[in-house]
Amino acid sequence: MAVVAATALATPLLLAASPHPGRPASHDPGKEAAKLSRELVRNASAHDAYKHLQQFQAIADSTEGHRAAGSLGHDASAAYVYRQLQRAGYKVSYESFRFTYTETLAEKLAVVSPTPRDVTIKAMTYTPSTKEGGLTAQLVAVPVDDTTGCEATDYAAADFTGKIALIKRGGCSFAEKQAAAATAGAAGAAIYNNVEGALSGTLGEVAAGKIPTGGLTQEEGEKLVADLAAGEVTVSFEIRELQEDRPTRNVIAETPGGSAAKTVMLGAHLDSVTEGPGINDNGSGSAGLLDVALKLAKSKSKPANKVRFAWWSAEENGLIGSEKYVAALTEKQREQIKLYLNFDMIASPNGVQFVFDGDDSDGVGEGPGPEGSAQLERDINEFLDGKGKPHEGTDFTGRSDYGPFIEVGIPSGGTDTGAEGIKTAAQAEVFGGEAGIAYDPCYHAACDDLDNIDMGHFDTNIDVIANAVGTYAHDLRSLTRPVDPDTGTGTPGSGGSGGGLREGHGRVTE
Repeated sequence: MAVVAATALATPLLLAASPHPGRPASHDPGKEAAKLSRELVRNASAHDAYKHLQQFQAIADSTEGHRAAGSLGHDASAAYVYRQLQRAGYKVSYESFRFTYTETLAEKLAVVSPTPRDVTIKAMTYTPSTKEGGLTAQLVAVPVDDTTGCEATDYAAADFTGKIALIKRGGCSFAEKQAAAATAGAAGAAIYNNVEGALSGTLGEVAAGKIPTGGLTQEEGEKLVADLAAGEVTVSFEIRELQEDRPTRNVIAETPGGSAAKTVMLGAHLDSVTEGPGINDNGSGSAGLLDVALKLAKSKSKPANKVRFAWWSAEENGLIGSEKYVAALTEKQREQIKLYLNFDMIASPNGVQFVFDGDDSDGVGEGPGPEGSAQLERDINEFLDGKGKPHEGTDFTGRSDYGPFIEVGIPSGGTDTGAEGIKTAAQAEVFGGEAGIAYDPCYHAACDDLDNIDMGHFDTNIDVIANAVGTYAHDLRSLTRPVDPDTGTGTPGSGGSGGGLREGHGRVTE
């Protein structure tokens, strides 16, 4: 398998003829958009995109089992994507930057007394490390309120010196919680979830880390709280993480033709976590985007608008690649990007078809996206409705690469099929699958491989990408067409109303 990585790392040398650089004069944009959309939806497919997933899997197999940013596996993945796009005739570039590479070395928590048992814990990104072998200490729970563990007064009722603070999620960031615990003298922090599912979190940056910190499920946390209510609990606690300055790069490709003043942008993160090959997270979005880009290059259409694709790096470390890209844009360049669509985890094996809630019609979590985001949601929902595909709204939690675009006012949207959140009985009835388990049981795990792909979800979301590219390559008028306040972005049962709170993907900060 090593030859796969070596081949993928080879610098692309061949430049094919460019995709159609001109635009047709005197053509109706609506007709051109509809024609190209139909063509791309017909030609793009999960079957073809799966071949790219096979390449990502082969790369991971030959490079320590993962494709994390800053690793040989990611470099090879980026070179593979670059080469495919360059051969198709796109204007392709690397955007290089440095970041802090992280890799979990140890994440262990065990009750030593009164009744020994192991507890699953996930090291938070950018956590400080314990000594090798960890430490044995008393566990102390922080009293629960709306801002548990966020303020110094939360630690006044007990002695936390040299102990492990057990803190419920909510009210402030994980960084703030562990910093307050450190100020109170705690030697470590275990933060447990306030919803079902695993807690894969980040402290945001290396400088924020004060004490070793890990995440627990809600069930494990509440069980420990119950143990503490019965008496003293002693635990063995070891959290260690490698942190190293490394280079990595985004891959950016755009059509040579089309108006730069009307740039249409779509993206997916290419990096995995170090725990596994990341075939669903986010090989799926990356492969789907690549397949549509290649099919666009083969079409005879001459897009009126410039279409730009991005494969981000270091998303799993805190959206670093997309943040670097957006921060480097001039004001004029930001104004030229008329929309951004994000595709992250689009083939979850127990998934739900989620569409980002651009107008905040669900009333969950964050507010609406920038002006135009409601229209992006409506357009995706209308396409899915036309295919008879059920869908559900989901909040802009900031856990994927749309976040930096929203922050600078660029209309944003996209789809995913869920991560560590737990599927409800109502969702299982509509979308199939099994209630009570995660949308992706292999989220951030070694089993996120080729067997972790739902081809039905994969194909549906590739069609969403294809339709969006075909439409917006020629026609942006729907972004200014008002959303009907009575029907919103869909009809109850088919989408639009109500996904409710759920976990997204990426690493959460609070």
